[in-house]
Amino acid sequence: MEKENPGSETAILAGGCFWGMEEMIRKIPGVIKTEVGYTGGDLENPTYEDMKAEKTGHAESIEIQFNPARLSYGALLDLFFKIHDPTTPNRQGNDIGAQYRSAIFYAGPKQQKEANAAVQRARTSGLWKKPVITEILPAKKFWPAEEYHQDYLKKHPGGYTCHYLRGTVKSAEWKKGDPVKKLTPLQYEVIQKCGTEPAFNNEYWNNKKEGIYTDVISGEPLFSSIDKFDSGTGWPSFTKPIKVDVLVERPDKSLSMARVEVRGKKSDSHLGHVFEDGPKPDGLRYCINSAALRFIPKEDLQKEGYGEYLALFSK
Repeated sequence: MEKENPGSETAILAGGCFWGMEEMIRKIPGVIKTEVGYTGGDLENPTYEDMKAEKTGHAESIEIQFNPARLSYGALLDLFFKIHDPTTPNRQGNDIGAQYRSAIFYAGPKQQKEANAAVQRARTSGLWKKPVITEILPAKKFWPAEEYHQDYLKKHPGGYTCHYLRGTVKSAEWKKGDPVKKLTPLQYEVIQKCGTEPAFNNEYWNNKKEGIYTDVISGEPLFSSIDKFDSGTGWPSFTKPIKVDVLVERPDKSLSMARVEVRGKKSDSHLGHVFEDGPKPDGLRYCINSAALRFIPKEDLQKEGYGEYLALFSK
């Protein structure tokens, strides 16, 4: 990346899928330019297909040109530790593999010293309950990714990302308030970090009772037992939502697959995915995590404030 400002500095960071990383970092005051790419390995001219094969040694990374008069390298690193999880080895959200590792690639002794200090601040910040395992490595050649990946979320608003700002009033926890604080560790992993619960070992996969399934965060009715079917996958599966406007669908490229993520419209919680291998007539299968749902039996709908949905079961 050519410098557009003679007084600018460059940082190279890795923290999971570079789509989400770039979208958050490019908006930071003092950032001049960003470019996503691959670095940290030995393969020359790597492609995204090479990365999926996990044979390059590279990490999905972002090269950042910034104005040190407005944004110091240390402040940039502090923000870096708030927008990704530096405690998970070779993983961010649903993305698993060495290419998604957390790393700081320093240019020279000064950046190395500041990187070590930033890691220490992250470890003592109280933001992370598990050990911070971010690698601090000398910068190697940075290979720009394909044009398709550059500014991806700017070109495709609402696309896949599991990055969000932590430890600030702008964080997902603050936006959603108290319901998030009451989540179990599994619910938090699924809803907030785009995780997936175990198949055949979750609360509702084999639930055959009549009732509705609501968003565990917002309480919004999402699915009905009438539309639930046994897909053989080990997760609750539905042919359609209660209403078409209660869900938001987004492209999901995690796990080296092309899928469609399903999120709650009101809560913005990760729910699961929708596939085109369901039963007729629509052929859809909404594969949803039990951890993202709360089931309300038919007999409790009235007292729980969902009396209007009793009509679903009188047809």
